[in-house]
Amino acid sequence: MTSPGAEFIIINLIQNIGMKIVIVGAVAAGAKAAAKSKRLLPDAEVVIYTKEEYISYSACGLPYYIEGNFEDVEKLIVRTIQDFEEKGIKVFSRHEVLAIHPDKKEIEVSNLASGEVFVTSYDKLLIATGSTPYIPDIKNRDIKGVYTLKTINDGIDIKNKMLKSKNAVIIGGGYIGIELLEAFVRNGLNVTLLEKNYSIMGTFDEDMASLISAYILKTYGDKVNIITSARITEFLGEEEITGIKLADSQTINTDMAVICSGVSPVVNLAKSADIELGASGAIKVNSRMLTNIPDIYAAGDCVEKINMISDTPMWVPLGSTANKEGRCAALNMCGTVDDFEGILGSAVTRFMDMTMSRTGLSSKTAKNLGYDVVSAIVTKRDKAGYMPAVGYVTLKLIADRRSHKILGAQSVGSGDADKRINTLSTGLIRGMTVEELNDADMTYAPPYSTSIDPLIDAVRILKDKLSCCTN
Repeated sequence: MTSPGAEFIIINLIQNIGMKIVIVGAVAAGAKAAAKSKRLLPDAEVVIYTKEEYISYSACGLPYYIEGNFEDVEKLIVRTIQDFEEKGIKVFSRHEVLAIHPDKKEIEVSNLASGEVFVTSYDKLLIATGSTPYIPDIKNRDIKGVYTLKTINDGIDIKNKMLKSKNAVIIGGGYIGIELLEAFVRNGLNVTLLEKNYSIMGTFDEDMASLISAYILKTYGDKVNIITSARITEFLGEEEITGIKLADSQTINTDMAVICSGVSPVVNLAKSADIELGASGAIKVNSRMLTNIPDIYAAGDCVEKINMISDTPMWVPLGSTANKEGRCAALNMCGTVDDFEGILGSAVTRFMDMTMSRTGLSSKTAKNLGYDVVSAIVTKRDKAGYMPAVGYVTLKLIADRRSHKILGAQSVGSGDADKRINTLSTGLIRGMTVEELNDADMTYAPPYSTSIDPLIDAVRILKDKLSCCTN
């Protein structure tokens, strides 16, 4: 006998057979949604429009292509246009959607190759326009040799220039900036990293970020210069960049520069159709990825998220999140019911032998949201000291003094920093307290951990702090 819930799903799937699903954008969320929609409704018409030449690729892998971890850039492509078309999905690359007309359920599209503009209909529409690099207001911005890293073609251009250069400047010390720093250093370049804020890796608290910059300068100080609180006024050179001028009149000679100063959600198409934007400036959706307009969904980097700890809106563009949202949107467009509850902002990257990972709220963000923050930091080996692959991790655990709930964590080091963060992210979803996490039964064997895991050590320190404050 079929359950009532299963019957509801079957009925909805049947009712949606033969409908037309149009998807705008096709890197992560859009590509995932297209593939999932076609699997759910094989008889539906699924159409993708994208301005890009390439679709369904791993943008997160571009720094590692530039570094030289692999030579064939097409290894980053998850599915080709031909792959989609063989499944019955129509793909229009180099096509820009100019406008959405919700009252008519139509979109206006421009063929960027021919200049032709045409109108087409939809039954369900998904906006997956992603994000675009933020470009600071710097004089001579359009000079040759200044790049941003967003697309496959960007990656190819940067790699080709890197291989002909001796000096490089990276503008921005976030995840992409750090990953490019590794790529350039491994390829023998002298690199200056310019960060406008007081410290690099701004999603980390300053005490943890300082450990990252200290490691970089200690191990590669002969190749790397980090300048924080930097304000760039001008790119120097006539036809091609030769240097960068800072507000304090300091000049830095360089053969190339990459702007990694963040990204912004691409929302102009949605905004012009009166689709509501959230407090973060990204598209506002409900847990089923539906906008304020019926039959129009949105997913990926263009969409606002909900922080599962504070239940507040936030915008964190991550490839992993985009894929989850694309799947959720597809399920709901096709008549099933699925909810995407939110994010923790979990992230990880590396510089050489140092891993840096985080989840949940930082101390600064938690304080701004009104939490009474207490934290603990522990530095410890990640496995038994006599094992050959032993490394060190520094772990910061953040909690609320009133409720004792864990709010977030950050970990950096040469050991298994991300393993502890992944463990903790599960507890954050369930709203675990410090006392509950103290009872976690962590695995132990000399190649994998110390007998008392660094995470449990941090929990015990935090528990003692809380006990001291409440007695």
